[in-house]
Amino acid sequence: MAVCYRHPGRETNVACSNCGRPICPDCMTPTPVGMRCPECAGQTTQVRRVATGRSYGSAPATYTLIAINVAFFIAEIASGGGISAGFGGGGKVIHDLALDGPKVADGEWWRIVTGGFLHAGFLHIAFNMFALYILGTLLEPAIGTPRFLGVYFVSLLAGSFGALIVTPDTLTLGAPGAIFGLLSAAFIIARHRGLEQVAGQIGFYLILNLVFTFSVSGISIGGHIGGLIGGALAALLIAFGERRGGGAPLEAAGMLVLSAVALAGALAVA
Repeated sequence: MAVCYRHPGRETNVACSNCGRPICPDCMTPTPVGMRCPECAGQTTQVRRVATGRSYGSAPATYTLIAINVAFFIAEIASGGGISAGFGGGGKVIHDLALDGPKVADGEWWRIVTGGFLHAGFLHIAFNMFALYILGTLLEPAIGTPRFLGVYFVSLLAGSFGALIVTPDTLTLGAPGAIFGLLSAAFIIARHRGLEQVAGQIGFYLILNLVFTFSVSGISIGGHIGGLIGGALAALLIAFGERRGGGAPLEAAGMLVLSAVALAGALAVA
């Protein structure tokens, strides 16, 4: 294993996304294109960054995604759905945009994406948006906004793919596929960067959610597991790019391939 170029006694799996030199957690500076060493981040001396709170600017995609989900939920209510309507009384928006295998097979491919922004009631969206806020403000500043969006949409598409494999004839909606993808990605990135305590906390939360997934009826098991796998693959791609250094083009291409495979798979099994 490589050692930090500034701290030779510290092993690390992370390399600066600009120059490729190995860096330990104390030398990492989050940027929109990945972790940078102090020199490449424009610093002349080591700076230990201390989190003093979350801000809009540190996770713009997270807050934008939350706003989009909330906007869709308001549209659901405006179209005839209730705050606790569920699937059956969700109104025109749910019936026109929710993931539905037979409708996807008839050419309504956009449901593979839009279904991930719809929710069956206030509690459904409240829990999902709380999880998105926690995971997004943790993960997005660490890997950068472009990578974060890549992980999110790969997970969303993979979740739709998984849902159509397991329950192709069931109306499915909600963000948990993407949320589970963020969970698995956060776990893998934390382990890759040597943040074992953070990885342990995320892993515990992930196990609790898996128990909940398999023990509560009405939950899309395929959607959750599909998103989990999609997020994990996207995170492994990021980890590989950081190990080799300067892997942004490879990561972008890999994210596009994962998205295309998930989309093609969803269309094939619908």
